[in-house]
Amino acid sequence: MISHLDTPAVRRRRSRRPAWEEPPSPAGRAIKGVLLVLLVAAVLVPMWSVLVTSLSSRQTIDAAGGMVMVPHGIDPSAYVTIFSGGQITQAVWISTLVTVLGTALSLVLTVLAAYGLSRPGSVGHRGLLFFFLLTFLIFPGLVPSYLVVTGLGLKDSIWSLILPSAVSVFNLVVIRAFFMNIPGELLDSARIDGAGELRILWTVMLPLSRAVIAVIGLFYAVGYWNVYFNALLYIDDNDKFPIQRVLQSYILAGQSPNVSGTPINLPGMTAYPPTLAVKMAVVVVTVVPAVIVYPFVQRHFTKGMLTGAVKG
Repeated sequence: MISHLDTPAVRRRRSRRPAWEEPPSPAGRAIKGVLLVLLVAAVLVPMWSVLVTSLSSRQTIDAAGGMVMVPHGIDPSAYVTIFSGGQITQAVWISTLVTVLGTALSLVLTVLAAYGLSRPGSVGHRGLLFFFLLTFLIFPGLVPSYLVVTGLGLKDSIWSLILPSAVSVFNLVVIRAFFMNIPGELLDSARIDGAGELRILWTVMLPLSRAVIAVIGLFYAVGYWNVYFNALLYIDDNDKFPIQRVLQSYILAGQSPNVSGTPINLPGMTAYPPTLAVKMAVVVVTVVPAVIVYPFVQRHFTKGMLTGAVKG
């Protein structure tokens, strides 16, 4: 006799997957497609308008009444202006220097700290880990940070853009979790062969951690390239402004670029580039480095972030 609890209909219901594991319906796929198209358009359309406006002549911008969507010829005079040795050229150099030095220093400090905290038997392991994690809950605040930076004599120095954010606790926790997922047998075999801790870190841990280090390095690089608030607080010398600080002064404050008043006499260029084109050219310059670097690191994102967050 078949129980009413074991009928074919009941068995089919038991074998059915949860609703979120079922393939989407045609209507659901259509809605997802429309949403993805809208999201992509929301990102690409403003970027396209910025790029086209930066390459437009004064007549084209005046005819469009502002931002240009449809290009009518190419006029690169705005880029010639900002790279003619003025403040923007200096700002790009400062931002590049801050990004390179800051990313290198941050990766070294973060990797060393993460490796030490990933070894349960290291000296002061629990106390130091608690100290780092405490910064998630307690932030020193703006005034104490400013007093520390100025008290150390870092005011008006590029190191004021690097040292206050040299170590991100979030990035440290991610790399530490990745290190803890590496089998301890590899480290023990290296120790049996006579390797010290630094040798183990260099020859065993780092080669296995390229994905997570590449992702964290990109996080640091983008953060240093986009540094703005620290520059607003600690940098008073115009010659030491990073590109984001210059961008803020040009767009929000409505200042004009620090370029010579010499007209540009090159084929296909207007004598003086329109102010809006120069502003959009600065925006393009600030975005292009991240756009160039991201494709080389993008393939590491899933592996680096998910693997690094499996174990805490």
